[in-house]
Amino acid sequence: MTTTVPPGLAELTEIMAYADFATSAPTSVREALGLGSLHVGSTRALAIREDPSHFFNRAGGFGVDGPITVDDLVRVCDFYRGRGVSQGSLVIAPPLLPRDWAATAASLGLAEGSRFTKLGCDIDTLRTAVDSAALDPGWRVGVVEAHQARECATVMMTTFGFTTPDMIEMAASCVGKANWRQYAVWAGERIVAVGSVFLNGECADMFGGATLPEARGRGAQSALLTARVRAATAEGCRWLVAETGVEGPGEHNSSLRNMVRVGFEPLYERATWLWRA
Repeated sequence: MTTTVPPGLAELTEIMAYADFATSAPTSVREALGLGSLHVGSTRALAIREDPSHFFNRAGGFGVDGPITVDDLVRVCDFYRGRGVSQGSLVIAPPLLPRDWAATAASLGLAEGSRFTKLGCDIDTLRTAVDSAALDPGWRVGVVEAHQARECATVMMTTFGFTTPDMIEMAASCVGKANWRQYAVWAGERIVAVGSVFLNGECADMFGGATLPEARGRGAQSALLTARVRAATAEGCRWLVAETGVEGPGEHNSSLRNMVRVGFEPLYERATWLWRA
């Protein structure tokens, strides 16, 4: 049995997390955001017309149930066009790209965008995670309860630059779902950091880790990583996956360093392929 998470499962778990996260929102919020989703075979795509950053306009899960075809890619591009968004991304693990990818991408007008490091690990081989005792005195980590959903969502979304009430409501709607676990770090009575884990059978995705600027460098994300690893272990997950921006020369990506320190291994560097209207 392989001890390395299969690329297809890693990518599918990631896009399932994004799609489930967004589509948890009530109908009124989805309509206000112009939120739509596509699910064909293993492929999932998400579009939010009222997201000027285009971050949530993403598609993944390609190549899990067979070789990627031009029809698969065209269907996603048509979905973006039909949803009225000006830009969308196609996320594909390098090992799953077709051999003629350069020509295919050019024929569809896809341009290479930002790059991410995909990380994963066999949960049984994790090194000892950073213990929550590293937190500042008086801080604590725990499960987010239903009545704390909006505060948790506000910390996560505003940290990433999503400040509109509908985007925050979308995030809050996901708290408490059966296949999610949400955790926060409290400084007294105030949430200063958050992190979620999405459970997809044998594989779990680390999702939405965010810390308020004034609370960084004080052990919050390490404590949240520990809590989420323990939650995935308790649910019987075999693999954990995550993604973060590529660390360029001279750069320091604390998220990447934290995950590597607790036992995650870089699986591959992945480009984001951009479709534009």
